Amino acid sequence: MSWWKKKPDPISDRAQELNVKIAALEAEIQRLDQQLHQAPDRVPRLRSTAVPRGVTVMHALPTATTRSPAAPNPEPVFEEISQERITTENEMPNLPEHFNEFGTRKLNVPALLQKLRRFFTGPNTSNPQLVNYLAAGGVQGLRPLRKERRIARNRFIFFAAVLFIVLFGTLWWYLHHR
Repeated sequence: MSWWKKKPDPISDRAQELNVKIAALEAEIQRLDQQLHQAPDRVPRLRSTAVPRGVTVMHALPTATTRSPAAPNPEPVFEEISQERITTENEMPNLPEHFNEFGTRKLNVPALLQKLRRFFTGPNTSNPQLVNYLAAGGVQGLRPLRKERRIARNRFIFFAAVLFIVLFGTLWWYLHHR
């Protein structure tokens, strides 16, 4: 029966394949490095540093306006990050209105409800587009989350129906033979 077998994980399978490829590349690098160090009989080519006779042509250095299109941009490109989490205060200030005559904090129902809502919703994702991409089935080999939910729901309904039939059959047999 294939119900009791563990299903293969495509991400771990792919990770194992990549680890094998990485190990093969590292072995190739080591082999080539050993070949390079074990070949002392090869004499490297030497270039002459002497200035050639005749006219020397000086090339001008490229300026900012004549920069070649292949030259990298010297300034880094930064991603815009929301500073909202850093600048907002998580706690309300301790005002005298929040305390009773005994010095204990009063019950703040809206803040309690907001705290409970935050507890059950969980943290916001840093990259919601990635979450949508993964849930929609963007990773090769993984099924979409909605399909997984449908399969789990159908499996639950099937086993609930089987349990109901078994219990009903047992009850019917017990009452019939009594």
